[in-house]
Amino acid sequence: MTSSALKPDSPLLQPVTAGALQAPNRIWMAPLTRNRADADGTPNALQAEYYGQRAGAGVIITEGSQPSAVGQGYPRTPGVHTDAQQQGWQRIAEAVHAGGGRVVLQLMHVGRISHTSTIGGETPVAPSAVRAAGEVYTPAGPQAFSEPRELATDELPGVVAEYVDAAQRAVAAGLDGVELHAANGYLLHQFLADGVNRRTDQYGGSAENRARFVVDVATAVSAAIGADRVGIRISPAHPFNDISEIDVSVYEALTTQLAELNLAYLHVLAAPGDPIIAKLRAIWPGTFVLNTGFGVESDRDQLERLVADGVADAVTVGRPFLANPDLVRRWTEGTELNEPDQDTFYAGDAKGYTDYPALP
Repeated sequence: MTSSALKPDSPLLQPVTAGALQAPNRIWMAPLTRNRADADGTPNALQAEYYGQRAGAGVIITEGSQPSAVGQGYPRTPGVHTDAQQQGWQRIAEAVHAGGGRVVLQLMHVGRISHTSTIGGETPVAPSAVRAAGEVYTPAGPQAFSEPRELATDELPGVVAEYVDAAQRAVAAGLDGVELHAANGYLLHQFLADGVNRRTDQYGGSAENRARFVVDVATAVSAAIGADRVGIRISPAHPFNDISEIDVSVYEALTTQLAELNLAYLHVLAAPGDPIIAKLRAIWPGTFVLNTGFGVESDRDQLERLVADGVADAVTVGRPFLANPDLVRRWTEGTELNEPDQDTFYAGDAKGYTDYPALP
């Protein structure tokens, strides 16, 4: 697949500032789960090579990484809650920086999207004891999601503290910041979603209450590492992982409160033309990052128009970066792209991970 070369003044190739991040272009790498960490969640040398290869992205947003052991949803996802994991992330930060890149670590507590066998026999936690429909891949193969237990109100400060510790470890490891994953049906999204959050305390019910826990996490993490090193990702009304949302006004309430924190960026996953984009764009005073669809191939020319028209300040790209470590150069020069091998997306070794060729 080829396209014409980008002009030097293409909006995609212009620098953009997002808090403490000084990105040389607006083609950012989206978070991509690859299941290549060690069995104990420690990032390894193969992952450092993978991320280092993609340092040409404006910003790399890493795969979702659990801030606590109970926050893990899938085998061999990296964590950021032990000393060994922190050291593994340091190796990744060094590899990306050696290539001139910038990298933020996505903090992903999966909440109910897990199974007891993945988290050492523990019970997954959630805003409410509502089991997700479907199956999750476990060390023993696909199994139905475990029924979660509802987090007690007095437990929530402890979960916030886990996010803070993970963020501090990320910065100590040399990463350029963190992204809070409040999308795709994971824990923070579960608090936002009226179809999942059935709480009757101050964290459930109204839009303002359902936004409260996400704001608590963002506020605490910002205080710990600096708001200019914190981004957040949301996916309004996205049904992934059995999320159901009727009242999407929660996102306007959330964005209004987060805007007061001066975070580095807001990262929204939504289809182009979705009215929620314009609503949130009008509220958000800072850098607005857009991902145009989960599991949908990114169209370079469409992304260029979105930035040119001011719909977004930057865009995140997934699968093309997966198969093309030098994607920015290929899009700039209009050269052919490698096709991704879907059989190697999740788990495995270097095949389909670090062996995609770059241009000479």
